[in-house]
Amino acid sequence: MDNKEVRINKFLSEAGFCSRREADKLLEEGVITINGKQPEMGTKVKPTDEVRVKGELIKNSNNNLVYLAFNKPRGIVCTTDTRREKDNIIDFINYPERIFPIGRLDKYSEGLILLTNDGDIVNKILRARNNHEKEYIVRLNKPIKGNFIKEMGSGVPILGTITKECYLEQLGTHSFKIILTQGLNRQIRRMCEHFGYKVASLKRVRIMNVKLDLPIGKWRYLTTDELKNINELVKTSHKTFDSNSKG
Repeated sequence: MDNKEVRINKFLSEAGFCSRREADKLLEEGVITINGKQPEMGTKVKPTDEVRVKGELIKNSNNNLVYLAFNKPRGIVCTTDTRREKDNIIDFINYPERIFPIGRLDKYSEGLILLTNDGDIVNKILRARNNHEKEYIVRLNKPIKGNFIKEMGSGVPILGTITKECYLEQLGTHSFKIILTQGLNRQIRRMCEHFGYKVASLKRVRIMNVKLDLPIGKWRYLTTDELKNINELVKTSHKTFDSNSKG
């Protein structure tokens, strides 16, 4: 990092501590200090400043960026709050360096999630208008009937809005594939509930160009080609956040 002053949320992001969005939340909670004083939103950090989060000294000297693909099991929560959530993704993976998930999968969903210590790429991927594809395999509690596939893909009223049109393909009597380019809170489950179905199982099998190829509970590093492709996809990111990116 250069010697310029940067906003506190960017400092924590580039230090690999958390994403900028999470840094803003920590700032609101009053657990960040700069030289012993609580900063305001937008406060800038100088290279000589002492930054602490909950008393932990944060050093922005992380040049070893890490990018992981992980097959999350059901029951694991995508949070970095290891104190209040015992079944958290961080303790489960137990990676030797600080990492955090890019987006979320809800507790009862499984499948692909990416983790990193690169706060900048987290922000770019999570921004709402990038239209990055996420692919899921869904199994319902009862057989698919009528125009469910067509109507589900045409847009569904949930959470005070209409979901974007999306691609669906029926795979069996109870199952279908869906490709989303948005991530509303529990979007797929809410969409299915609108038509009177409940999700029996939900697995994410692809994020952009990264495909799920791991046993449940295992992780791997992203390949050079995967990372190069992701950086190409996110280099035109807009500035609006999608704050509820869940399956």
